[in-house]
Amino acid sequence: MRADLILLCLAYVLSQFFRAFLAVLTQVLEVDLGATAADLAFASGLWFLIFAGMQIPVGAALDRFGPRRTTAILLLIGGGGGAALFAMATAPIHISIAMALIGIGCSPVLMASYFIFARSYPPARFATLAALTLGIGSVGNLIAAYPTAWAAETIGWRATLWVLAAVSSVIAIASWRMVQDPPPAQSDSRGSVLDLLKLPAVWLLIPLMFVNYMPSAGIRGLWIGPYLSDVFSLTTGEVGQATLAMGLSMILGTFVYGPSDRLLGTRKWVIIGGASVSAAALIGLTLFANHGALSAVVLMSIVGFAGAAFPVMIAHSRSFFPEHLTGRGVTLMNLFGIGGVGVMQFGSGKLHSAIAPSNPLLAYQVIFGCLAALLIIGALIYCFSEDRLD
Repeated sequence: MRADLILLCLAYVLSQFFRAFLAVLTQVLEVDLGATAADLAFASGLWFLIFAGMQIPVGAALDRFGPRRTTAILLLIGGGGGAALFAMATAPIHISIAMALIGIGCSPVLMASYFIFARSYPPARFATLAALTLGIGSVGNLIAAYPTAWAAETIGWRATLWVLAAVSSVIAIASWRMVQDPPPAQSDSRGSVLDLLKLPAVWLLIPLMFVNYMPSAGIRGLWIGPYLSDVFSLTTGEVGQATLAMGLSMILGTFVYGPSDRLLGTRKWVIIGGASVSAAALIGLTLFANHGALSAVVLMSIVGFAGAAFPVMIAHSRSFFPEHLTGRGVTLMNLFGIGGVGVMQFGSGKLHSAIAPSNPLLAYQVIFGCLAALLIIGALIYCFSEDRLD
């Protein structure tokens, strides 16, 4: 991979970190700022929704200005600035505002890489390259686990966020200098997101795209912490180890999914198979939510592994898009993928607030059960889509 793509991978490490680190800081933020699980669910959901909402302007910016300027400017202002605001937070509302800014900063980094892959590499290699980037970037998921718990206990969560603000700013500045924009599309045709939404095939992909990332991102990004703390009384360090295990499974799943479409000769059934395994694990969590911390972590790790089909889903959807709308196309699908997590975080936060005071265990069972049901519905609709390989 080129040096600029490695740099974008580092930026994506930050993106993965910021969507997942709140789960580890649940206890310390409650003590220092009075932030409840519902507050953090709102902040996490805001990150995902802002991130998703940014995909439309990011797609237009990638097609018009290229990945270099788009990534550098947003990451510097949103990533660096948002992390700095988080470090100075004195109330839960400050966390929400900071997470919104960070969502803006992280919104272009993965799609910038995918944009370069789509424009500069053979289509048949897209899924593998996309999975490789996703897998490398998912190291941020690991850093957001036990290492973050250790840092919070050693230097404090505020100092940890100041370090992240500095790292984000340095990567943004380096992106301005090093990222290479791909050559412009050969087609002179104009178009918009509306042209993409007129494609009938897209509407069979969107439902599963909307729900597929919900379980792994929602549980790993937030609910694994409160769940293990409330039901099994695990400490911050133990939660960090559990999130590390789930993060590793998500990375492993990404690398397994990457070449799977070429090896098996299908994208559609690879995706549906993964969704089915993830739904089965969620049903297991629903039925056996209090049968031991180890079994819970194993089931959540299966959800993380099986839910890593994102690069194959992007590759499948990209095969339907015209070249000159590549940026808008991949970001449109990313909007649904990330936006679904944001909607789920808001909804699950309300469910938890309504049920947990009287029955904490039931609150998590309802959340897991709803995720399983949504995944099954999305997979059933996906069954009617056209299987397409490049």
